[in-house]
Amino acid sequence: MKILAIDSSGLVASAAIWEGNPGERGCILAVSSTDYKKTHSQTLLPMIDSICKETSCEAKDFDAVAISAGPGSFTGLRIGSATAKAIAMAAEAPVIEVPTLSGLAFNLWGSGSYVCPMMDARRDQVYTALYSFKSGKLITHIEGEAVSVDEMIDRINSLGKEVIFLGDGADAYRQILESKVTVPYLLAPAHLNRQSAASVAVLGSVLFAEGKTVNADDHSPTYLRVSQAEREGAKNFDLRK
Repeated sequence: MKILAIDSSGLVASAAIWEGNPGERGCILAVSSTDYKKTHSQTLLPMIDSICKETSCEAKDFDAVAISAGPGSFTGLRIGSATAKAIAMAAEAPVIEVPTLSGLAFNLWGSGSYVCPMMDARRDQVYTALYSFKSGKLITHIEGEAVSVDEMIDRINSLGKEVIFLGDGADAYRQILESKVTVPYLLAPAHLNRQSAASVAVLGSVLFAEGKTVNADDHSPTYLRVSQAEREGAKNFDLRK
């Protein structure tokens, strides 16, 4: 089978094509990523078109579309979601909703340490979760949430075990991590530190094998918190009326 994977949840736009048997290693046939001063509306579709041409793939060839489903940038998630739904409908294929933080953690597959992805959520918060790997399987210790950096650090310190931080939130709040984390820790290197559609594709194949898919019509992003527009609206209007 073939899976098209898309991640536009953060600053990086990324697309990949995976081929193999569901739940097995498979092969990344092509991957493209960029993190350079352009919007996802400018980069994502040309990126997908490019890797499809490189691998002689058309929409009808995909058995599923894996999408980094959130949390993340509201605009980025909407662009990725709309793209995934359109391609899945054209392919008459299901959508695999891969949690963004799980996909990011999958960059460090097999690590013996705790893995803590952190995405900058602004307003002194991060989207974050906590994972480990056991026998090659991703184990979730803390579900994805939007919390203050200090709150997440307190939880990490209470575990007393080495942790690897990754994501743009780890970079944005590096000084706080350096001053307040008391357990041994590492910061993921540049080639593993950002969202990658290749990881979304591989984790997506695992979820597909477990039957965790949705119809394209039923897919919607996971935001974890309301948008700024909704927050501002709540300040100015009584939304209970």
